[in-house]
Amino acid sequence: MKKVLLTAAVTGAGDTSAKSSHVPVTPKEIADSAIASAKAGATVAHIHARDPKTGGISHDIEHYREIVDRIRDSETDVVINITAGGGGDFIPSLDTPAMGGTGTFIQTPEERHHPVGELLPEMCTLDCGSINFGNMIYLSPTDWLEQQAKLIQDSGVKPEMECFDTGHLSYAKHLIDQGLIDGDPMFQFCLGIPWGAEADAETMLYMKNRLPQNATWSAFGIGRMQLPIALQTALLGGNVRVGLEDNLYLEKGVLASNEQLVDKTVTMLAQNNIGIMSPAEAREQYGLRKVK
Repeated sequence: MKKVLLTAAVTGAGDTSAKSSHVPVTPKEIADSAIASAKAGATVAHIHARDPKTGGISHDIEHYREIVDRIRDSETDVVINITAGGGGDFIPSLDTPAMGGTGTFIQTPEERHHPVGELLPEMCTLDCGSINFGNMIYLSPTDWLEQQAKLIQDSGVKPEMECFDTGHLSYAKHLIDQGLIDGDPMFQFCLGIPWGAEADAETMLYMKNRLPQNATWSAFGIGRMQLPIALQTALLGGNVRVGLEDNLYLEKGVLASNEQLVDKTVTMLAQNNIGIMSPAEAREQYGLRKVK
């Protein structure tokens, strides 16, 4: 049976905690959801931290530390993947356009890398370019990305290069050409984000066909496209990602938990003769650092 790596993106940084009580917020809730997802079959837990008081994004290293420690102290041998997206939020303001308006929060490459360098997970994400998110611009300048890729490389953590549009794919290949990505590179196609790459098979194939020969890849779709993109990705030879970071619903009108989305994906893939890698198999296949 063919096997794929299955990532559970358990919470994200979006304004979703008010929309569903299943979205984990506190470090304990996030860790517990990652553990439950692993028990349901996930290979990898993708981690963001949230502010326990507001439910919004948190950049506090101690929140990340508690999440990671709780997962590592559990009996669940799940691969940990921490976001390295950090603070990249630029909110345009007509009054102070050069400075940004209320809600603008920008971190340096070193600050974005801090949770990864401090906690040393097996994997981390690396957003390979800037993009419009509604009225916000996520800023990830190219020279900053080179610095951040070097910090990740020096830490021994495996970067999963996130591409929200086709130009991001080109820049990810530039990082490889610069010698900043060790081993076989891992790509993540982030599909359906307004205003990025479309969540459809044509876009996925376009990006897949432009990968380096030794690359491995994954893809996810947001909202109602999460499960269709997961199946299409697996059938085309990629790894898959589901979870509440990208989609809140199990089916129309039914709010999901992370473990329910994982369980449904495992069943869907099994019906197509596709299995799920264990964390041990993923560490071996992708050359991930061993933590436990």
